[in-house]
Amino acid sequence: MVCKGTCVRHKALKPKPLGTGRYSVGQKRCQECELFLRWDGFWCPCCGYRLRTRPRNQKLKNELRIEVEKGKLSAVNEQSPIQVANL
Repeated sequence: MVCKGTCVRHKALKPKPLGTGRYSVGQKRCQECELFLRWDGFWCPCCGYRLRTRPRNQKLKNELRIEVEKGKLSAVNEQSPIQVANL
């Protein structure tokens, strides 16, 4: 998978209020293209690589978790659990 350069159309700008994380405002990162994107899907529109929706740094993970628990965020970055139908 190689970056084809079409991802620049979806490039996200830095969030305005300083101290606000990119993931907390709904931006996602493609490791192959090395960009933060405004994209609703789980896969990069350019290279097809899986987008990161959570930070890797433990400190930033904790900050995001606290924001979600406080109710500041609508849990944009959390995936819904798979519900199993009762048979």
